[in-house]
Amino acid sequence: MEYVEEGPYRYRIAPRGSMRVPGVVFASRALLRDAEKSLEQVVDVAALPGIVEASYAMPDVHWGYGFPIGGVAATDVGDGGVVSPGGVGFDISCGVRLLAADCDRRSLEPVLPSLMDGLGRVVPRGAGPGGVWPVTGAQLERILRDGSRYAVEEGHGEERDLWRCEDGGAVADADPERVDDRARERGLGQVGSLGSGNHFLEVQQVAEVYDEPVAAAFGLAAGQVCVMIHCGSRGLGHQICSDHVRLMDRAMARYGITVPDRQLACAPVDSPEGRAYLGAMAAAANYGRANRQLLAEAARREFRRAAGASLALVYDVSHNLAKIETHPVRGRPRRLCVHRKGATRAFPPGHPELPGDLRAVGQPVLIPGTMGTASYVLTGVPGGGAFHSTCHGAGRVMSRHQAARTVGGKQLRERLEADGIAVRPVSWRGLAEETPEAYKDVTEVVAASEGAGLGRKVARLVPLGVVKG
Repeated sequence: MEYVEEGPYRYRIAPRGSMRVPGVVFASRALLRDAEKSLEQVVDVAALPGIVEASYAMPDVHWGYGFPIGGVAATDVGDGGVVSPGGVGFDISCGVRLLAADCDRRSLEPVLPSLMDGLGRVVPRGAGPGGVWPVTGAQLERILRDGSRYAVEEGHGEERDLWRCEDGGAVADADPERVDDRARERGLGQVGSLGSGNHFLEVQQVAEVYDEPVAAAFGLAAGQVCVMIHCGSRGLGHQICSDHVRLMDRAMARYGITVPDRQLACAPVDSPEGRAYLGAMAAAANYGRANRQLLAEAARREFRRAAGASLALVYDVSHNLAKIETHPVRGRPRRLCVHRKGATRAFPPGHPELPGDLRAVGQPVLIPGTMGTASYVLTGVPGGGAFHSTCHGAGRVMSRHQAARTVGGKQLRERLEADGIAVRPVSWRGLAEETPEAYKDVTEVVAASEGAGLGRKVARLVPLGVVKG
């Protein structure tokens, strides 16, 4: 793949063939070494009808379904712009929630084993059913429409949880009628569950603060204990993606759309197929928000039981969504469908969608690492690129099969616990698949994000214990 360096941590792939815009990759040369396959997907995305500015790739970019994971693309709704389920992914509204405890590591250490045992018991994990909140069909309908707002209304949280959550806890324009019976069946028994793969609930310590005033506004301080939760919309979101990829694949010919890869199946945003997908996707996003809300409540109960401590929400942000947003394009405000797949919004100070207590400092950006490595909190900055987007994590460099061949689960747990990290896995195989060596260096990824002007570091968090999906 040919690309040229445009500036610090910024590379450009010139338009060729069916590309309508260039590809722009935010990365270091070291991070690009393993990106050849995903850069081919960056090129393919640049061929989508209505795409504006560029097909963007974040520093953690790696291969995905249709779109690369770590891909950002915006299409102009008023100029034939399309929406593509592959630009969101199968785990709709997968995201990260960070909570801050009113205790530090020293006070937690005596009870950490009991706390981790308790979290291991109360956090449902694995590929099948089982959730914190057994809901009825009518309750699921409310979750799909109102997300975390309904969960809090039913006593599963507090008001602060809503104004410290992206979109106030619920994505607007959700259309549960677009969620079919099979998706509902898969989601009914999974409200408040991690799932499997790279999902986790991690107890962490704030090891370093880079910007004390912003950290204080977020509710973070050096030495403080935190909880980070990474999960999404489970089987419900996966089914919605599968259903709408098939519908759009059949509809493309009707709209005269051709794409270089059928995994990029799409339809005009304002078409019946486009509106149906966005309505179902928003419903799945609300399910994802409620899912993390219920897991946060389970963690709160265990912290009260084991440590007499409470947890306050810092922020909750998704990294698999398509949102209708207004951004300037060639000097004019345009209504865009912004796909962020494995990428998170990073709104700057003063942005109207930020809650009042964060508007002066910018949006918290949550960048999880892997077991045994640090995670980071960033903030959005003025002039941030790619429609105010940045990376979402470390990014895989090794398949799960490859990872499991490099280390045994028991061996990995022994290594992590020797480093002072308590591990509660659901299976040895699943643990081995998520070995830190399977991922890029998150510190290098964050350095590239900051160097490219996509965000600014606020704090570094290190793991004390992890419950793995």
